[in-house]
Amino acid sequence: LYLLASLLNFWNPPTTAQVMIEAQPHVVSEGKDVLLLVHNLPQNLTGYSWYRGKIKDIHHYLTAYLIDTHEIIFGPAYSGRETIYSNASLLIEKVTLNDAGSYTLEVNTHGDRNKGVTRHFTLHRDYLWWINGQSLPISSRLQLSSNNRTLILFSVTENDAGPYECEVKNPVSASRSDPVTLNVLRQLPKASITINKFNAVEHDDQVTLTCVPEIGNATYLWWVNGQSLPFSPRMQWSDDHRTLTLHSVTRNDTGSYECGIQTSVYAIHSDPVTLNVLYGPDIPRISPSDTLYRRGRNLHLTCFADSNPPAAYLWMANGTFLRPGNEVFLPKITKKNSGRYVCFAQNLVTGKRNFAFKTIKVVPSLAVGF
Repeated sequence: LYLLASLLNFWNPPTTAQVMIEAQPHVVSEGKDVLLLVHNLPQNLTGYSWYRGKIKDIHHYLTAYLIDTHEIIFGPAYSGRETIYSNASLLIEKVTLNDAGSYTLEVNTHGDRNKGVTRHFTLHRDYLWWINGQSLPISSRLQLSSNNRTLILFSVTENDAGPYECEVKNPVSASRSDPVTLNVLRQLPKASITINKFNAVEHDDQVTLTCVPEIGNATYLWWVNGQSLPFSPRMQWSDDHRTLTLHSVTRNDTGSYECGIQTSVYAIHSDPVTLNVLYGPDIPRISPSDTLYRRGRNLHLTCFADSNPPAAYLWMANGTFLRPGNEVFLPKITKKNSGRYVCFAQNLVTGKRNFAFKTIKVVPSLAVGF
C-alpha cells in the first residue's frame, strides 16, 4: 500500500509567495509515517489549524497550534496519531487506509481573513487474480468488482477448475495469497427414493425405501417429516444405510420421507416420498353414553371409529338394518324402540371391519327422574 501525494498551491497574488504542502516521503507503505511539510508561510501569523477533509467544521477538526501561547488544541477528528509542529507541518503516524483523502490547512494572520490550502492523499492498492499460475482469461462469464477485490464466475464449466490466487500490490511491495482450488463436477447426481409400497396396510405390510444412486464411500442420511428418524425395533438398515426397511408398519410410520447423500465433495437431497399407512377401523365409539330414555323423547346416536381412509357405517336395531350412515335418529320413541343397537364400521380399502353395540331401554315418563 502507498500514499500518493501531489502538490496543490493556495491561491495568492503572483507577487506573494504561495503556501505549499509537500508529502515526505512521496510514497509511503501502510503502517509507516508521513509528514505534511508546509512551505512559504506568510508573516504576522497567529496560528494554524488542520482539518480532515475539505470541510472546515468542528466535526472534521483535527488539531491547531496557537503561536503566541505555543498551545496545541485537539479536535473531534484527532486520532492520537497526528502531531502538529510550530512550522504548521503535520505528522501522521502509522497511516491506514482510513487516512486516505483530503487534509485542509487553515492559516490565521493578524488583520487578515483566514486562508486555507488543501492537500489530498490517496492510499492505493492493486488486486490481481491468477488461475493455474496465469492471469485471468477474458470471458463474459468472469466479473470483477469495481476495486477488483471480488471475482464472480457465472455458469461455471470444467475449464474454470483449478487453483486460484489473488495478489495485493503497490509500488513498494506485493503479496500473493495461497491458492484455493475450485473443483467443478460435470453434473451433480440427482438423489431420489424408491419405495415398494406407497399405501401399506397396518400390521400386515413391510415397506422398503432405498436411496439412489449408489455411491461408494458416501454417507446416507434419512428424515421423516423434516426430522431425523426415531429409533424403532421395527426399522432395519442395510450396511451402508442406503436401504431402510419398516417391518409391520403402523400408522405412526405415515409421513414424508427424504434421504441425503454426502461425499467429501458435495451433498445432495432427495425430493420427499410420502408413505400412507392404511389402518382401522378401530372399535367404534357410540355417543351419547345414555342407555335409559323417556318415552316420547327423540333417540339420536352417533358412531365414530378411527380409520384411514374414513370408515363406512351401518346400523342394526334388534336384528333389522337401518339406513347407512354413522347416525341414528328416531323421533318420539316408544317401548318397542328398546333393544340392542349395533354400529358396524368398515374400511372399504382394506376390507377390515369392527363393531360396537349399545342396549337402549325406553321407560315410561314417570319412571325416569327427570
